[in-house]
Amino acid sequence: MSAVQQPDRPRLPRSRFSSSQWPTSPLDAAERAFDLLVQAPTQVGFDGRGFDGLPDRILPLHELRRVLLVWATPFQVRDAVWRELVIRARRDGPAWVIGAVGIAMPGLRRVAGVLASGWHGDSDDLDSELIVGFVARLETVDVAEPRICGRLIDAGMRAARKARDRESDAQLVRTGVAGPLAPVQPWDHPDLVLVRAVAAGVLDAAEATLIGATRLGETTLAQSAEQLGISAGMASSWRRRAELRLAEAIRAGDLAFVPIRARRGDDGRDASARRQRPGQLERSDQPVARSMA
Repeated sequence: MSAVQQPDRPRLPRSRFSSSQWPTSPLDAAERAFDLLVQAPTQVGFDGRGFDGLPDRILPLHELRRVLLVWATPFQVRDAVWRELVIRARRDGPAWVIGAVGIAMPGLRRVAGVLASGWHGDSDDLDSELIVGFVARLETVDVAEPRICGRLIDAGMRAARKARDRESDAQLVRTGVAGPLAPVQPWDHPDLVLVRAVAAGVLDAAEATLIGATRLGETTLAQSAEQLGISAGMASSWRRRAELRLAEAIRAGDLAFVPIRARRGDDGRDASARRQRPGQLERSDQPVARSMA
């Protein structure tokens, strides 16, 4: 008796993980959920029509992420997209929360690497706090302000840093080592603070240069504005916003233990140098991190 030939079944796009194996890493699990979200039959899409700088069609979310990662995409466009993503996450439920996390994943992974540097505990715990902090901030972030994605990632990093600090304190208590312990220095040379802020994505290189030149050096704000090709008023406003972010990051402890090293893109150029100057935009983030904000 001949075997009955079964019709070929349609094949779904392959994702990086098999369907029978759910990742144990929080970030990998979030990425897996995002992969499933952009596959048939779900295929959640973003309507790019009406957004200057986006293709005039419905974009699958993984394609939208690629567009936002292109450094030439204006920051005004990124903020407009993230404004809509936050509104969708609040209004339309879990699918768009997963979508927002997935689109921010490159920035979240970069921050996770910073947090894990020199850490000997379980990095999965930090990654979980990172995601929880990001998702919680979706409910409260002010979408009228710029650098939406960067501020979401900042919130995730602060949550993870607090968890790491709590664990570090517990480990110190359990050591039982006799004698005094050297306190962690809450201060640093101002130039190094600016370098750490750039490494953490709190500031970009141009913002750090503006603050350093006008606050620590002898360059006037008018002179810096002329060098940047903008008005003194715009330079003052730009510096003030950057300093507020820097002060918040210092208070939150986001610059503690940040390794000072140059962050370079795939083409070998400093990633922060790619950012547009204030004459071309009204800064993101990451911030922290050059996030996709």
